[in-house]
Amino acid sequence: MCCNCINRREFLGVTAGIAAGATLSLAGPGSALPAGWPESFWDPDRPFLKLGRPLRVQPVLMYRVAKRREMTSWKSWGGVQSEAAADEETGRIASELADIAAHADFRMEVLPVMRVTSLEEAARARGAACDSLVLYPATGGGDMLDACIPDNGALIFVRHQSGPVYYWYEALSTRYLKKAGDGTDLKRRVSVHDVVVDDKLELEWRLRALFAAANFMGTRVVAIGGPQGKYAREAPGFAREKYKFDIVDFPYADLGKRLESSMRDPARMKSAERWTDRYLSLPATSLETDRRFVVNAFLLYGVFKEILEENEAHHITINQCMGTILPMAQTTACLTLGLLNDEGYAAFCESDFVVVPAGIFLRYLCGKPVFMHNSTFPHNGMVTCAHCTGPRRMDAKRYEPVRVLTHYESEYGAAPKVEMPKGQELTFIDPEYATGRWVGIKGVVEANPFYEICRSQQDVRILGNWKRLLDEVRDSHWMMVYGDHLKEIGFAAPRMGVAWDSISDT
Repeated sequence: MCCNCINRREFLGVTAGIAAGATLSLAGPGSALPAGWPESFWDPDRPFLKLGRPLRVQPVLMYRVAKRREMTSWKSWGGVQSEAAADEETGRIASELADIAAHADFRMEVLPVMRVTSLEEAARARGAACDSLVLYPATGGGDMLDACIPDNGALIFVRHQSGPVYYWYEALSTRYLKKAGDGTDLKRRVSVHDVVVDDKLELEWRLRALFAAANFMGTRVVAIGGPQGKYAREAPGFAREKYKFDIVDFPYADLGKRLESSMRDPARMKSAERWTDRYLSLPATSLETDRRFVVNAFLLYGVFKEILEENEAHHITINQCMGTILPMAQTTACLTLGLLNDEGYAAFCESDFVVVPAGIFLRYLCGKPVFMHNSTFPHNGMVTCAHCTGPRRMDAKRYEPVRVLTHYESEYGAAPKVEMPKGQELTFIDPEYATGRWVGIKGVVEANPFYEICRSQQDVRILGNWKRLLDEVRDSHWMMVYGDHLKEIGFAAPRMGVAWDSISDT
């Protein structure tokens, strides 16, 4: 079901009037004409947008200055036993985090290193204004370690070979760390999976997961025509309550007025024509529908982008995308959504808030476009993924080959058939309606067929226990992104209140 009022299987029987409606002028007497768009409003060469506020990271060095005592043990394990050693370690920590921030594909603000040598200093560190506290426990006791950790947890970095060896490289244990099966034991606010030994890359991907979780919670989404949920009417309310989403209900009446004015504005029409010429000149771009549909898709792009800017949002979804929008825009929204995704926004059809949250999270996590698609019945380790809104810039850099066709069900408008490289590794999230449980899947592209289904389509080989998907068949939407991101999703999930269940974990 592509929207909350039309079923895919019924759609072909109710679109006969679209062509006639498309020939009607949307101009009305007295309609105000907007200003034209600047030429750079759409630019396929512009670097992919980096979304999200920076992750505010507070590093904390915990240590104890040891004092010699005769004929007794006076120091613990560890190479940070003096203020001079602490000075050197403080500089090392700051340098390593600065290097991560400089090279990471997400935004990160590293605060000055706090030094903790007492319970009072630990309490101040615990209350630091940050998104993520990274504790470097070189020496010191368990009471100090516990006092440093905020209620929402922390990352713990210990050294074995990357610098002076830490006492807590030896002393960390399940006395202080949650392990599998511990449930919601709040006495231990960090788990064994929050610990990193030596490896900056291990620290970086955890910080990336925390960046995504921090930006995901409370995000704003514009819903053209209002929100809904496929087979779960409660999904928008669940997203508001569970994930604190700010869903902006943008009415079709207002969209219609904007489109009417834009279609009557020669400057905007000229921009859409130029953008169309440039888009069709991109390598491996084939036009197999009426060019005017592409021009109108760029007009719709301009209007959508204005709405996003006015609402200070980077995420948009559209309801009734197989009915209401077609005669209004004189095209389909398929190519328009693809253009927004290729630029760096998160743009999805159908306003399906069963799956929209997962797509927005993936966008923050991966820094790449996300493809929302229909799923199929799994068999012999394979599924087919298909929709008419496929992004082209799936790695956030290059544009994949595309055939611009009509939208499948209506045989109208402009819809991209994107060809993904065979062998491309993929990550999927399959949400279980509005329950807060996400199923994780890893796969590989085997083919880009041309079945009588939605235009962008891939046959995908599932990696892992594919038979588990038989119990997850929901006629649902999934979200797809290039690469393997299962570990990051699993790490972030509990911080968002998501129950994570990956069928592809080894």
